[in-house]
Amino acid sequence: VQLVESGGGLVQAGGSLRLSCTHSGLTFGDYAMGWFRQAPGMKREAVSLIYSGGGSTFYSASVKGRFTISSDNAKNMVYLQMNNVKPEDTAVYYCAAELWTAHWGPVEGSLKYEFDHWGQGTQVTVSA
Repeated sequence: VQLVESGGGLVQAGGSLRLSCTHSGLTFGDYAMGWFRQAPGMKREAVSLIYSGGGSTFYSASVKGRFTISSDNAKNMVYLQMNNVKPEDTAVYYCAAELWTAHWGPVEGSLKYEFDHWGQGTQVTVSA
């Protein structure tokens, strides 16, 4: 399994950025896929998740209404559209995936478990 993030960079507060995650090797069943971030000196936190089987998404309270997660299963891509970014969004953003099925509940239930697959991360810096 391989997850590769792209799209990070420097953006001014109030601006927009789109992160992309290309994944390969996720061939067995459905997955909870999404984005986590870690700022210097801070714990890693979940930002947004999407269920690969469709119909379930999760957003943290800090990004809800500003960020939108989407996926294109045909292209093996997961995206995070970040609008109205704030300096506190500055962090390394990681794409991650974990085996999941809708029978287990909403996609945010996957946060109870350690995600199995991670990308290398992409830096997002928001200037004031």
